[in-house]
Amino acid sequence: MAKTSSTKKKTKKKAPAKETWRKRQAKRLRRILFRAAIWSFSLFIFAILAFTLFNPPTTWTMQSEKARLGRLDHQWVPIEEIAPVMARSVVAAEDANFCDHWGFDVNAIRAAIEEGGSRGASTISQQVVKNVYLWQGRSWVRKALETAITPFVEMAWSKRRIVEVYLNIAEFDEGVFGVEAAARHYFGVGPEALSASQAARLAMVLPNPRGRSASRPTSAQIKRASSIIDGAATINKDGRADCFQ
Repeated sequence: MAKTSSTKKKTKKKAPAKETWRKRQAKRLRRILFRAAIWSFSLFIFAILAFTLFNPPTTWTMQSEKARLGRLDHQWVPIEEIAPVMARSVVAAEDANFCDHWGFDVNAIRAAIEEGGSRGASTISQQVVKNVYLWQGRSWVRKALETAITPFVEMAWSKRRIVEVYLNIAEFDEGVFGVEAAARHYFGVGPEALSASQAARLAMVLPNPRGRSASRPTSAQIKRASSIIDGAATINKDGRADCFQ
């Protein structure tokens, strides 16, 4: 009987040791995950702050198109060397309330929901985040990351900087990225020489750059470009272009 009691006592002593080992491993794992989260967040903040001063050298979309086509037409140009009407046209076409929101256009989101998701509601800020930091395609993971990153970009970058980056990384035709390459590709002029009509046509192709042409627009696309000309003039008059001019 005494031996049996002794054996039971020894068996009971092993349980706390195993429990302690598990706690130690769990604590170690939490520490590793915490450090990884800190490093990831620090890298993320660095990437956002770095591009306030330095231009993004490339994007996932550019590299995938270069691999697919074997070529890429892209040349960065500062916003000071882009015709102001080009910036106004893009904002009028893609995000007319750009100066009035902090990354998300609630009214556009509400309208998209009411229409069953048939129309887009992404702001220029969201598109910049997607193109610079993320990847193309529809997925909840990408959309969640885009939603999380956009407010940080809005806080760190000026509105003018966001427009500048957008104009330089947007796709205007197959393998043609940025307004400098687009202006020469379609019209044979530099971005500083774009007219209101040319700027509107470039802005018109942005939702579907591989399915539209700024130099050979359809009648419907000509009407769309005409409305963009009016929209660009409107936001210039009512102050909705002040934040990036």
